[in-house]
Amino acid sequence: MAIVTPLKTAAEQVLAQQFANVKAELPGAGPVRKLREDAFAGFETKGLPHRRLEAWRYTDLRMILREAKPLAGGKAANQAVRDRLSTLKLGGLKLVLIDGAFNPELSGLDALPEGVTVYALADALVSPREDLTRILSGPGVAEDDTGLMLNTALMRDGVLVEIAEGTELAAPIAIISLASGEEEQAIFGRSVVLAGKGVKGSIVEISESTGPKAAQINTAIVFEAGDESEIQHIRLVTRQPAETVQVLSLLATVGAHARFDSFALICNAGTVRQQHFVRYAGEHTEVGLRGVNLLGGQEHSDVTLVVDHEVPHGTSRELFKSIIGGEGTGVFQGKVIVRQHAQKTDGSMKSNALLLNDGATMFNKPELEIFADDVVCGHGATVAQIDGEQLFYLMARGLPRPQAEALVLQAFAGEAVEFVADEALRDLIMGEVEGWLANRKHTAENAA
Repeated sequence: MAIVTPLKTAAEQVLAQQFANVKAELPGAGPVRKLREDAFAGFETKGLPHRRLEAWRYTDLRMILREAKPLAGGKAANQAVRDRLSTLKLGGLKLVLIDGAFNPELSGLDALPEGVTVYALADALVSPREDLTRILSGPGVAEDDTGLMLNTALMRDGVLVEIAEGTELAAPIAIISLASGEEEQAIFGRSVVLAGKGVKGSIVEISESTGPKAAQINTAIVFEAGDESEIQHIRLVTRQPAETVQVLSLLATVGAHARFDSFALICNAGTVRQQHFVRYAGEHTEVGLRGVNLLGGQEHSDVTLVVDHEVPHGTSRELFKSIIGGEGTGVFQGKVIVRQHAQKTDGSMKSNALLLNDGATMFNKPELEIFADDVVCGHGATVAQIDGEQLFYLMARGLPRPQAEALVLQAFAGEAVEFVADEALRDLIMGEVEGWLANRKHTAENAA
């Protein structure tokens, strides 16, 4: 029998050589080392994700990554990093990663909130704790994803945050990931948040670059939310060079009688693939996944999610808004799985996009896989242009067209932002949205 061996691209060959060169020095005890090797073996079998894989059909990473950049080793904070950190107006604990490496000096570990413990992931990986490989693996629906396999194999550092049972955080915990931008490089990292029973609090992720050189970024964050917990996750991905390529994975396992909400804002971020893998581990739990994508130029944002209802009485809500101009491309792929025993599931999934010109593109592919018979599930997707009647109404009252458009777009995005419960975080997100719209309005006014 003939054996067909797929040809490896130049990037895949370099990645294989990089893993061979660094696997001995990557942090990890025996089980973690095996987890890495198994993940890379799976990646080598499949290669970089490509359009013939259904889940990656709109984001062909094999075509996008013509070459694999050198692996980042982590750097000391340069002045640009320190300047940016000084301008981030966030209360609470700030955990800083530079080129994927945890920086304790800038992270304020001497003032941890009561009930919170923080470790560098690199230290946790070499610890004897027996549950680490299970935690890192995340929900079962994520195990076949090749982008995540590559992250598992090459993750070097991140943070592990443990929040003790019953803790209520007075202020958000921010995980700030800054690419130095001093040279082209590939950044692989993973962070973990373990929230015990009854924990209430917010986790904010900020991903930016402080320099002109683009990076290839593959990072993941893992949540384990205990029973009766209420966790809010906010992700802001902004201020990246246009050539940046990012694969950002969210893996969440949520206990019973709990609430887990995640919101992501993508703007000025190059090419981004966001993937969410969520598993219900207990009954009577609510999960909300929402976001706003603001795209221009040749930017690309792919939102792919898999929500796995394994148990009864689960509620899921997904809402993503995309505003796309230039030759930007938006993608929404949402899959809700309702297992045979997950009766009384209530699921709703929506994607709404506004295309600002003829060159903009949006792909929607919502899916439901339902194996139970007592459920309420639905999905919807719309792609449209700005409502002419709304523009006419505003312009008839004296507003110039660019300003009128900005107000309509702000209201459109705000429908998703309003689900962010924390008022300060909501204001932070709307500030980013308004800044993007103001820049677009200024460009339109100059063109006129």
